[in-house]
Amino acid sequence: MTDQSATHEVFNQSPDLENFNLFESDPVLVGATKRGGAGKARAQLSEFGASIGRSETLSWAEQANRHTPELIVFDQKGRHVDRVEFHPAYHQMMRLSMAEGLHCSVWDHLGNGGAVQPGATVARGAGIYMMSQVEPGHVCPITMTNACVPAIMKNPALAKDWIPKILGREYDPRLVTMGKKSAVTIGMGMTEKQGGTDVRANTTKAEPVDGGAGEFRVTGHKWFLSAPMCDAFLILAQAPGGLSCFLVPRVLDDGSLNGLQFQRLKSKLGNRSNASSEVEFHDAAAWIVGDEGRGVNTIIEMVTLTRLDCVLSSAGLMRWGLANAIHHTRHRTVFQKKLIDQPLMTGVLADMALDAEAAALM
Repeated sequence: MTDQSATHEVFNQSPDLENFNLFESDPVLVGATKRGGAGKARAQLSEFGASIGRSETLSWAEQANRHTPELIVFDQKGRHVDRVEFHPAYHQMMRLSMAEGLHCSVWDHLGNGGAVQPGATVARGAGIYMMSQVEPGHVCPITMTNACVPAIMKNPALAKDWIPKILGREYDPRLVTMGKKSAVTIGMGMTEKQGGTDVRANTTKAEPVDGGAGEFRVTGHKWFLSAPMCDAFLILAQAPGGLSCFLVPRVLDDGSLNGLQFQRLKSKLGNRSNASSEVEFHDAAAWIVGDEGRGVNTIIEMVTLTRLDCVLSSAGLMRWGLANAIHHTRHRTVFQKKLIDQPLMTGVLADMALDAEAAALM
C-alpha cells in the first residue's frame, strides 16, 4: 500500500517571509534616511524594522485583516452605543505604531518647548514606509492624528487640551472622555453624499451656541468619516459665516456620548482592517477650528499631510511586493535553475526594483 500523504507533500515553494529586519534589509531606505538628515535615528529605525518583521507581528497583521471591524449600534436595551469592535490583533498593531510615535513624533517639540528636531519628519516617514508594508490599514488613524496638529493649533484653547494627549504614546482604545485617556487619535470627515469632492456643496449645518466660546451644534451627515473609533474628528460644516472647520469629540466632558450616530461601515476592497463609516450628526457638540468661513483653508493643512503618508504608504507597498517577489524567486526552481537566475525573471525583478527605488527616493 502506498503512502497517500506523499501526494500532498509541498515542495519547491518558498518559506514564509518573516523574522527579518525591514530597515536593514532595505539599503535604499537606509541611504535615504541618512541623506535626509535622520542618521541619528538609525538604531531606533533598525529596532523598529526588526520588531515589525517578526513572525508574530506579521501574524497580527494577517488576523487584523481576516477578522474585520464590526459596528455595534445599540446595546441590549436599545440605547445607542455606536461602537466599533476590532480583533485584538488590530489593537496590537496600533500599540506598536503609537509606541514608535508614528502618530506624533514630529510634534514632540510642542510638548517640551524645544525646536523641531532635525530629520524628525524623515525618520517618521521611514517608520510609516516600513509599517505600511506590514499592515497599512491601521496606519489611517495614525496618519490623521499626525496630520491634524497644524489645524488644531489654530485654536489655542483646544490645542492646550488636545495636543498633550495627541503626543501620548500609550495606545488607549477606551471610549471615554479625553481627560481620562493616556493618548488620543483624531479622524476626519469632509465628504457628503450630494457633494463628493466638492465640499463647498456640503449641507451639514453648524449653529453657534450663545456664549459658548466657539462652541457650535452640528446637524447633518458625512458619507465618509475616516476611522470612527477615534476620539475626535475634524469636519467641515456650514456655519453662519460660511463653510468652517470643527473639532467634534466622540465623548463629552460629562462622559456622555456626543451626537454621532454611525449608519454603517464601508465595504472596501483593501484597507480592510481599518473601519471607515457613514455618520449622522444629531445636534453634536463641536468647536470651531480656524476662522469661520475658512474651513477648507484650515483643514487642507491636515489633508496635505495625510496625502504625504498616502504616497509613503504606496511606496512601501511597492517595496513589500518587490521583497516578496525576490524572496519567492530565490527559493523556487524552474527548468533546473532558481527562478531568480532565469533571464526573463531577472529582467522583471529589475524593472520592479527600479520602480520601487524611484518611488522611495521621491
